[in-house]
Amino acid sequence: MARMTKKSRGRVLAAVGAVAVGALALAGCSGGDSGDGDSAEGKTLKLWHYEGADSAMGKAWAEAIKVFEEETGATVEFEEKSFEQIQKTASQVLDSDAAPDLMEFNKGNATAGFLASTGLIADISDAVDEYGWADKLAPSLQTTAKYSEDGVMGGDTWYGIPNYGEFVGVYYNLDAFEEAGLEVPTTYDEFLDVLDAFVAKGITPLAEAGAEYPLGQLWYQLALSQADRQFVNDYQLYENPVDWQGPELTYATQTLKDYVDKGYIAEDVSSMKAEDAGVSFINGSAPIFVSGSWWYGRFVEEATGFDWSMAAFPGSDLSLGSSGNLWVVPENAANKDLAYEFIDITMRPEIQAIIGNNGGVPVAADPADITDEKSAALIETFNGILDADGLSFYPDWPAPGFYDVIVQQLQGLVTGTQDAATTNSNLGAEYEAGTADFR
Repeated sequence: MARMTKKSRGRVLAAVGAVAVGALALAGCSGGDSGDGDSAEGKTLKLWHYEGADSAMGKAWAEAIKVFEEETGATVEFEEKSFEQIQKTASQVLDSDAAPDLMEFNKGNATAGFLASTGLIADISDAVDEYGWADKLAPSLQTTAKYSEDGVMGGDTWYGIPNYGEFVGVYYNLDAFEEAGLEVPTTYDEFLDVLDAFVAKGITPLAEAGAEYPLGQLWYQLALSQADRQFVNDYQLYENPVDWQGPELTYATQTLKDYVDKGYIAEDVSSMKAEDAGVSFINGSAPIFVSGSWWYGRFVEEATGFDWSMAAFPGSDLSLGSSGNLWVVPENAANKDLAYEFIDITMRPEIQAIIGNNGGVPVAADPADITDEKSAALIETFNGILDADGLSFYPDWPAPGFYDVIVQQLQGLVTGTQDAATTNSNLGAEYEAGTADFR
């Protein structure tokens, strides 16, 4: 469910066979390279990614290309591919001489993990040691970059490197709060009081969408508010069976239904899409929106009619979120040495600062380099979640196709066609079937 506003990237496990990556290699690191460590002068690095030129990552990586060419003498042959293009052609391209040297690819078990388990992307552990990338990445960010031999994230072998992050928090319309005589909540009880106060004024407080991901994010966040790290490890990494009638998931599902019954969420939420929810916050009709940091840059540009802020979900130590997508190096890459060098440039403070000052969430920036006030607040929130080891991934990640299951089941819940126990029973059955091959 991550980043659904950007080419449905949140559906990281919806297509097990949809794979793609690119790679470059650094001289002196194992895993194969393009040559014998000679000068890179005259060589070409084939680079694929799917970030728009005006996005935070697109701007940062464009600068990284300039730096790379100046420092190495090599040329970058960049092709912007759509997320869908990479999904449809990856497995074929990566198994051929047409593979790029380096490519952005989706993190998760059925995406990067699948490629790792089939040998289509390279083990880059030696490069990680050589460049010290592990020292720049918090443990929860490393989880999505390391996989087991079966392709389950959180393993011991590095197959990718993220250079940005993402998380889900709560956006608040500060003008609406001031007009209502309310303060931004810092505890969950205060959060509920705020929701009640808006309802009493005839305002539906939460921008939500049940036809796409935001409702499922709220549902998982409610479960996380009652959970600990072991629950996350069981749910995401299959360490122990998940109790779908246990306290965490029972609370989440019943509370979500209560939110609708109490008027916190609109009754027609099941037909709303993510864009509808985001626009309702942008136009000021809904004062609160629970969703991801990927909306941040858009809100800076479009939610200009009022002051707003974003914070972690109140009263919870755990938050939805993860690393961003990964730089991966195809096993068939011709220039792995150059690929590793380019990855390292994207981890430099000056490149990280470009991500941070353009609405993105860098993973290795110097805070002093972040000059935009709103961006600094966003990154401070993210770093607080990292410091608490709070990133807990997304609810659809464990099983292929589970995103659609969550959407359908929560629609049944909020429309009243099934109760919480039935919803959890149905979700559990699909989860068990979808994760059987991983456990």
